[in-house]
Amino acid sequence: MNNRAIAVLNQKGGVGKTTTVVNVAAALAAKGLRVAVVDLDPQAHLTIHLGLELENIEAGSYKVLTQSAKFEEEILIVRPNLWLLPANINLVGAESELVSVVGRETILREAIQDAKDKFDYLIIDCAPSLGLLTLNALAAANEILIPLQPHFLALQGFGKLLQTVDLVNKRINPSLKVKGILLCMFESRASLPAEVRTNIEQFLDRARGTNCAWSDAQILPVCIRRNIKLAEAPGYGQTIFEYEPNCHGAEDYRKVAEFIHSQLGPTSPQDTSLGSTSETQNQPPIEIKTITRSDSQTQPSEVEQTTAVQNPDESQQPE
Repeated sequence: MNNRAIAVLNQKGGVGKTTTVVNVAAALAAKGLRVAVVDLDPQAHLTIHLGLELENIEAGSYKVLTQSAKFEEEILIVRPNLWLLPANINLVGAESELVSVVGRETILREAIQDAKDKFDYLIIDCAPSLGLLTLNALAAANEILIPLQPHFLALQGFGKLLQTVDLVNKRINPSLKVKGILLCMFESRASLPAEVRTNIEQFLDRARGTNCAWSDAQILPVCIRRNIKLAEAPGYGQTIFEYEPNCHGAEDYRKVAEFIHSQLGPTSPQDTSLGSTSETQNQPPIEIKTITRSDSQTQPSEVEQTTAVQNPDESQQPE
C-alpha cells in the first residue's frame, strides 16, 4: 500500500478544502484504493458532505483526541473503499480539554499508527484555523495539499500558514512537506487568476533548493473550474461523482486525484528533479511582490499579495 497521509490545509474558510477532501477521496476509492478521511473541523462539513446526520454521531474524532478511543473503532465505512472518522459539535471543546495534556499535538498521529497500514490514503480535512486541531493534523500527515482561491483575499495569511508548517516540520514532524497547491474556483477567462498563479509560481521557484518545508511544492496543473454543481452536491450528502458525474467539477477532481496518485507522491518525478537543485540555502522570505497595487499594505509575517479583487464571486464552493 502507498500509506500516504495528506492534510488538506488552509486557515481561510471557503476555499474548497472539504470539497477537495470529499471528491479526491471518492475518486481514489473508485479506483479500488482504500481511503480513510478524517474530519477535524468542529463545523463537521466533511461529515455532512458524505451524508451523515450529526445527531447520529456519538463521538468520532472528538473521542479519539480526548478519550484515547481507537481510530479503527471510531471510523465508519461510508462508501465502497471509503472510511470516515466523523466530527460533531463536541469537537469545539477539544482544544480547551487538551490544554494541559502532555504531547497533545501528537495524539492523532499516535491514534492512527496501528491503522495506517490498512489504508492507501489517509486524508485529513483541517479546521479553518491554525490551532491545536490543525497541529494534530500536521503532526499526523506527511504531505500537505493547500486549496487556494486565486484572488487577493484568499491569499491573505498564506505566509503565516507556511511559517506554521515550517515550524511543525522542524519541531514536531520532520517528514512534513507541502506538496501541492490546488487552485479552486478558477476562471480562465479572467486575468486576475492567471496573474495570481504566476505570482505564486515565482514565489515557489525562489524556494527551490532550500531547506524549507515547501521547497518541493508545485501548483497542480489541473485547476478546479468554478462549477455550481460542486456547491449543490453537499446539500444532498453526495460526492460530485454521485450528484453530477459529467460536469466540469467531476472531470476536474478525477484529474486531480489521478495526478496526486501518479505524480505528486514521495517518489514522483518532480521530487527527483527538485532534489538535484543547487546546495541548500537559507529559507526564502515569505513574500510575493510581482503583482503591484498602489494602495497595497503588507504585514511583516504574511505574504505580500497586492492584487485588486476583480470579478466578485457569483457562487461559493462550500467549505
